[in-house]
Amino acid sequence: MGTGKRGLIAAAVMVVCAVTVLAVPGTAFASPTPSPAPTTAPTLTPPPTHSKDLEAIRAKLDTLYHDAAVATDAYNAAEEKAEQQSKEIVELAKKIVEGREKLDALKDRAGRAASSQYRSGGLPDEAQLLLSDDPSDFLDGAGRVIQGQRATQGLLGELTRTQQDLEQYANDASAQWQKLEVNRKAKAEAQKKIEKQISAAEKLESELEKEEKERLAQLQEQAAQQAQTAWLDTGILDDLKSKGTAQGQKAVQYATAQIGKPYEWGAEGPGSFDCSGLTSQAWADGGVTIPRTSQEQWRQLTRVDVKDMRPGDLIIYFDDASHVALYVGDGTIVHAPRPGRTITLAGAGSMPILGVVRPDA
Repeated sequence: MGTGKRGLIAAAVMVVCAVTVLAVPGTAFASPTPSPAPTTAPTLTPPPTHSKDLEAIRAKLDTLYHDAAVATDAYNAAEEKAEQQSKEIVELAKKIVEGREKLDALKDRAGRAASSQYRSGGLPDEAQLLLSDDPSDFLDGAGRVIQGQRATQGLLGELTRTQQDLEQYANDASAQWQKLEVNRKAKAEAQKKIEKQISAAEKLESELEKEEKERLAQLQEQAAQQAQTAWLDTGILDDLKSKGTAQGQKAVQYATAQIGKPYEWGAEGPGSFDCSGLTSQAWADGGVTIPRTSQEQWRQLTRVDVKDMRPGDLIIYFDDASHVALYVGDGTIVHAPRPGRTITLAGAGSMPILGVVRPDA
């Protein structure tokens, strides 16, 4: 609440208190000198109405929670990437361990071959072959020499390839580690933004009186109803006749079963959800894996016209795709609205629609 508003409230309270005290029966005030009668009636400023102030607060809260939703999407995206990179690093580490074991085994084979040559007098197989006086031994030896040469070449080639693979695995692991660090920093930065926006919104709301909070809730509900009414007045429901698929219906059942659970940024259940955590888990229950964030759901999933949407489709809201809900039919969505709220049903047109996507297209 701004200082100007507090000043107006304080002035109004003082006037009301003064009038109340003077009106109390049996209360006497001593006056050393009688006050002259005013020639004209005093002009009192009427108590201010706070509708405009509350409307500004409503708009400010919408902005703060919208920015928190954008940061939440960034946090979720960074977390998803970090998890994937961590898995890839683990897999590369396994390959490096296996590669080292293989390299050690190849070196051991090469060592045994060298020891065998040493025990035979240090002469190469070709030289020993020339010293043979027996033609059959010569022919048998020639075959063994060719096989030995091939085996040696194969061993050396395998040693070289294994060493190259190990170098590549190490380079890949290093690159993935650097990406992991970048996404960890992005995740931490997004978390700071989320907490900052939510803290500012909560502070703004905490400064309101009980009556103001009730009036603010009414303004928020009125704004949603007006938007929904305008959307319905377009006749959009007249063309919505498609039924959801079995997978879509299962996603709807999952999402509606979560009604009443709290919104929590970054949460994917089972006790709490954020908006895209709810939609991604609902469709996972329906047997379809979809992206984790609302922005990626908008970018990657098949888009359909609003007039063709069916239960189970996802409605993406706002120009930056910062919010998502699951369409349940009859112009209604189920969604996780924002911090401080719980999963609920709402009008599909109560927020600015960016578009509709279909997970099971």
